[in-house]
Amino acid sequence: MRIPVKKSTSLLGVAALAASLSLTACGGDSGGSDNGNTVTIWSSIDQPVQDGLLKALEAKVGSDIKIDWKKVENINQLIMTKIQAGDTPDIAFIPQPGVVKDMVSLDAIKPLDDVVPQADQDSMIPGTLDAGTVDGKLYGLLVSANVKGLIFYPKKAWEAKGWPTEVASIDELNQLTETIKADGETPWCMGIESDTATGWPATDWFETLVAKYGGVDEYNSWVAGDTKFDSDIVKQAAAEFEQLMFTDGNVLGGREAIASTNFGTAGNPMFDAKPGCWMYNQGSFITGFFPDEIKSDLDANVGVMGFPPATAGGDNPVIGGGDMATLLNDSDNAKKVMAALAATDIGNDAAGSSSFISPHSDFDPANYADETSRSYAKVASESTGFLFDGSDQMPGEVGAGTFWKDMTAWISGQEDLDTALKNIDASWPS
Repeated sequence: MRIPVKKSTSLLGVAALAASLSLTACGGDSGGSDNGNTVTIWSSIDQPVQDGLLKALEAKVGSDIKIDWKKVENINQLIMTKIQAGDTPDIAFIPQPGVVKDMVSLDAIKPLDDVVPQADQDSMIPGTLDAGTVDGKLYGLLVSANVKGLIFYPKKAWEAKGWPTEVASIDELNQLTETIKADGETPWCMGIESDTATGWPATDWFETLVAKYGGVDEYNSWVAGDTKFDSDIVKQAAAEFEQLMFTDGNVLGGREAIASTNFGTAGNPMFDAKPGCWMYNQGSFITGFFPDEIKSDLDANVGVMGFPPATAGGDNPVIGGGDMATLLNDSDNAKKVMAALAATDIGNDAAGSSSFISPHSDFDPANYADETSRSYAKVASESTGFLFDGSDQMPGEVGAGTFWKDMTAWISGQEDLDTALKNIDASWPS
């Protein structure tokens, strides 16, 4: 399971990357378009996702086009280096909107508006095309998605308690938290430790809360830097985070344990014979970190609900991410492959054998291997807007710098909230 990358590659780093990275993709020949009927694709997506997509893709394009799909390490960095070297694949899967924008600024990729059939664009979940749209043109097509803002819980023990499996608003989530605590239990699991990336799980919490309270437009304004961190909407998100995570008895180990608890194992106490905590807010990938005996039967062991909207029945956007296909060579064959990747049923095989989540609202949920995956997909498809991970879209010095660092400092009590928010704002490049 690939952990979501939390740092964008900018044009400022291209020269350094060119010096430090090999100019050859892992285990393969160089890319390019002068290979007859061969179309080359590079990605860093999970191998089972790639295998499933490739199977469906080959069936769609037929034997007249050969697909040469290579899995490479760190596509974000590699593709920028390859662009400088003039040695690129025909199609590259990019997981970060900032890199797509950098590729557009280098005139390295082709617009997809006339390549992707309109019917396939129309079937996408609202918002999924926005992350790959630059200056009004579509350049990055989301093919495989992941979903964040998912609240996991230990299914068997939870059902024995009789607690609700859905909550309609943030107020109801707060009430559920109090109900669990009143039963003598610890409601929340939480950890933000992630080696040199410590702090990123806290940014996901803030992104979810800003989206729920502010909606799509306010979220996008914040991500773009127009709405400051030291603003009412971000402070409202912080207040809710503080209520859930800092209140005595709400989190396993208390506030002081959050910064030193690894995000990958923070949820595991849910599955102890007597659960040490009961809810864990994370992304769809987190089940890959659960104990083996839990992973062996997710449907029986794991429950999941979407993080609720601010008010019952109100706007309910969801945060997520995924891999966007970009077209670096607009040969007829490459365009045919790109069009095929846009089809709703391109994920039919991948859905049954991997972590793949379709970005299409009309994707048949019966294709998913288990009910757990169907739960993720339902959260995304029923959202009022799919919003790409905010810190991945912010400048690197913010999204993967001060946002991580100052959230960690605030959570661990090393600085107050106002200082943390002002520090993040001050780091935003002018």
